[in-house]
Amino acid sequence: MKSGQGIGRKGTVCSMLYVCSLSKLDKVVEAVKASHLVSVVNPEMEVIRPKRIAPENHLFLGMNDIAATIPGFSLSTRQQVAQLIAFLHRWDRSAPMVIHCWAGVSRSTASAYIAACALRPDLDEMLLAEDLRKASPPATPNRRLVELADELLGRDGRMIEAIRSIGRGADCFEGNVFAMPHID
Repeated sequence: MKSGQGIGRKGTVCSMLYVCSLSKLDKVVEAVKASHLVSVVNPEMEVIRPKRIAPENHLFLGMNDIAATIPGFSLSTRQQVAQLIAFLHRWDRSAPMVIHCWAGVSRSTASAYIAACALRPDLDEMLLAEDLRKASPPATPNRRLVELADELLGRDGRMIEAIRSIGRGADCFEGNVFAMPHID
């Protein structure tokens, strides 16, 4: 996280949405004083919920990082994306939310983009995608998640096209921690 990123004028953390990898989860949740958490990881993966996150404020979405059916793997579903959107709308934004996946590159960045589109329907999909790219050069949002959200949010293919236009992110082992622009 860049110095000062997500910090309000009076030194308090803004009600923003942060993205990170599983390995950085505890540190980020504590640093930003998050109240809500979305885990978008493989179905069998155990995620130990940080103590500051109440059980009802933790959404676990078990899916593999794939965009098409592969035998033995779990493809994201329309129901899971609907759960994500409903969870986002229940968030009162009085404290930050953290979204993570294994590496902080694909499922979590797709979820953060979905959050921006769901919470800010007044903003252009391309603007949000370009801001995602600026905030996270390695972001490579999971295409399947974006396609499902585009349909559910009635964005008529604009989310899909915007993510396609920013292309694959920079190669990395693990994504950077960042705040998704335009959430607060």
